[in-house]
Amino acid sequence: MLDLTYELPKPKVISGAKHDWELVIGMEVHAQVSSNAKLFSGASTQFGAEPNSNVSFVDAAMPGMLPVINEYCVEQAVRTGLGLKADINLWSAFDRKNYFYPDLPQGYQISQLYHPIVGEGEVLVELGDGTARMVRIERIHMEQDAGKSIHDMDPNMSFVDLNRTGVCLMEIVSRPDIRGPEEAAAYIAKLRQIMRYLGTCDGNMQNGNLRADVNVSICLPGAYEKYQETQDFSHLGTRCEIKNMNSMRFIQQAIEVEARRQIAIVEAGGEVEQETRLYDPDKGETRSMRSKEEAHDYRYFPDPDLLPLEIEQDWVDDIAANLPELPDEKKARFIADFGLTDYDASVLTADVESAAYFDEVAKGRNGKLAANWVINELFGRLKKEDHDITDSPVSPAQLGGIIDLISSDAISGKIAKDLFEIVYTEGGDPAKIVEERGMKQVTDTGAIETALDEIIAANPAQVEKAKVNPKLAGWFVGQVMKATGGKANPKAVNELVAKKLG
Repeated sequence: MLDLTYELPKPKVISGAKHDWELVIGMEVHAQVSSNAKLFSGASTQFGAEPNSNVSFVDAAMPGMLPVINEYCVEQAVRTGLGLKADINLWSAFDRKNYFYPDLPQGYQISQLYHPIVGEGEVLVELGDGTARMVRIERIHMEQDAGKSIHDMDPNMSFVDLNRTGVCLMEIVSRPDIRGPEEAAAYIAKLRQIMRYLGTCDGNMQNGNLRADVNVSICLPGAYEKYQETQDFSHLGTRCEIKNMNSMRFIQQAIEVEARRQIAIVEAGGEVEQETRLYDPDKGETRSMRSKEEAHDYRYFPDPDLLPLEIEQDWVDDIAANLPELPDEKKARFIADFGLTDYDASVLTADVESAAYFDEVAKGRNGKLAANWVINELFGRLKKEDHDITDSPVSPAQLGGIIDLISSDAISGKIAKDLFEIVYTEGGDPAKIVEERGMKQVTDTGAIETALDEIIAANPAQVEKAKVNPKLAGWFVGQVMKATGGKANPKAVNELVAKKLG
């Protein structure tokens, strides 16, 4: 466990007409594996291709076509499990989950119900207020994605795009450890962050590459603690699943809406029925999609076309040895090595590209100064222009060069901001720009003293006021900076003003 201390967050409490109620949330996150080919075929996984152009005979369920497992997808699943500190099962097996849907050509989905490739793990979910929740992972299994039905292209018919059919998904199933809408969103964000660091899923929710089924139930205060002691689900309310959520904001809204719906039912004397529901953000409500199926409804059985999957411990160990530094470890290092605050370290490690950028800028330099420039100047400017770090016109070497000039007293903080603007808009080597454009800071105390003497001689009344009220000495500092075009060393100016005015 990292040497970071957090308090446990309090559960979300919703006041009903008769009681206070607490939320209990578990999540099934479907993450599309980052790979060039599908789980059981060599068809491309490229997003945005012409409909039905990335479809092999296997994906289209042509007679006699047999699946062949993609080893890289297995490696990505193992890598994800290791990143979530989970158990890796050296023996796993594929099952057929049977159901009919137009975008499922085979009439079944190849999945892993009974013997998943990844077992129990954990995710530390920080909430930004000094609290964090440890969410337990129950399992991760691989499965095929289905295709996509399109209903808005013609008023009389629907279309089916099979490009996504057969793409490898990792279903990451959590325990019911999440206790509020904000925690649910933070959990998704943390999973996304970890997988992006690992390179196992790009986390693009807009494209459907990361989506979640959210299980929501309610209970009276104290009931959850009884469940934790006994692991007896009877202490918790009946859960309902909200299907296919791909927006952090909508996930939070849907949980709140569904919880209030369940509270109203229970307080009216009714019973919540276990079912799958859909969230309608326009109406601000969840609506029934279907009654919740059990495993037997899908008639699971071992897939006869696929042998059990056996992997070697040496192979797993090799993957583990080559894992990148993950967000929690990187954040702890930034705090320890650079003296950053928890907040600044969190901002800088939010995504892998930002962390790598800062790491390069801070190498061999003042970490706090580097963090200030990366977060406030660079991130601030990029956000204003709706760009991300990968679009930055300022390279780590260029920003590092600006910081070097500040640290060596070659330029002041004010000049540094002017220099940053030049580098951001025009590019170039910061040191050469400073030299060629005469932007170097004036450190010659003789020149500064000459300028100050002239200002003092021209403003005797202001001198007398400053002697009575030392706070007015700042006026002289400003005048010297103005006279030197902002190039005078502020520290030297302040020292000389204090000396001259007594």
